Amino acid sequence: MDELKDIRKKIDGIDAQLAGLFEQRMECAREIAAYKAAHGLSVLDPAREEETVRQGSMRVLDRDIREYYVRFEQNVISLSRDWQQRLMNGVKVAYSGVPGAFAHIAVLRAFPGAQPVAYPDFAAAYRACEAGDCDVAVLPFENSSAGEVAAVTDLMFNGSLYVNQVIEIEAEQNLLGLPGADKSKVRTVYSHPQALYQCAEYLEEHALEAREYSNTALAAQAVSEKGDPTCAAIGAAEAAALYGLEVLEARINTTRTNTTRFAAFTRMLRLDTEGKRKMGKHFILMYTVKNEAGSLAQTLNIIGAHNYNMCNLRSRPMKELLWNYYFFVELDGDVATEEGESMLRELAPLCDRLKLVGSFYTH
Repeated sequence: MDELKDIRKKIDGIDAQLAGLFEQRMECAREIAAYKAAHGLSVLDPAREEETVRQGSMRVLDRDIREYYVRFEQNVISLSRDWQQRLMNGVKVAYSGVPGAFAHIAVLRAFPGAQPVAYPDFAAAYRACEAGDCDVAVLPFENSSAGEVAAVTDLMFNGSLYVNQVIEIEAEQNLLGLPGADKSKVRTVYSHPQALYQCAEYLEEHALEAREYSNTALAAQAVSEKGDPTCAAIGAAEAAALYGLEVLEARINTTRTNTTRFAAFTRMLRLDTEGKRKMGKHFILMYTVKNEAGSLAQTLNIIGAHNYNMCNLRSRPMKELLWNYYFFVELDGDVATEEGESMLRELAPLCDRLKLVGSFYTH
């Protein structure tokens, strides 16, 4: 009996140490939450969590208890994630659109628990973050079908914010109707013209009348307000939940490759080297070149000489200067290295203006 008491006393001592270490870990999580809020980063970081568990498992030499330590580590990470989420609930995220639209969905997926704040247009959302009225602005900058979002690209070039995260949202279209409605009785469908186009085959096959609406979320709201079971909307499942509808049929869009990339803008640039373990580091440069023969070619040669791969290159006209252009370049790799710094130094003399717009990982 005394032997059991001694063992339990030893466990109590270990638990006391664990409690102190747990508190220290959660304080570090508090600092991480503050960093993520300032840089527009999501709480969830799957690659980091996977690496933490992997490294932790290697510290346990006893194979019989290693799997239990992995579960212990996973539980601690989950608690840390929940704590960060609670701390970041006060984060205000600006977007352009209405609740239930894809921009709103991008905000909720990237910053669950944060406070989305709707603005009437891209510029207003961007300026709200610049002015400090919001902590982050989430705006679309490229669509796989329609290409760049020019207005947001111009804000990137002319504004003061930085891109620290990119969120990809697939436009999954669903048939949304009143709760309990029979989809075979639906006769009229409301949605944005692009969503109607994506679902044209479904609409034709079911002999449905298509009516255009300015926004998929507003279409869902209209159907909810009509209260007519023969009317439905096309939109995201999140819009159905928001406006009291249900998904009558999922994924009715014929084209499944329509994806929009949203950028999370903040007032601070993320240039940390933590995370080099992860794949998919990218950065964005925007610049103008001097009006001299071969200037653009020289900049591209410098980028190539430093072994950075260009995955996106395009030009945009400068509104204030007729027939003058600036260039948007998205590159694979980490700019926060000696190689990156050397590249920027060599580019500077060739550019009238050179801006490092963002540095981010893809997951």
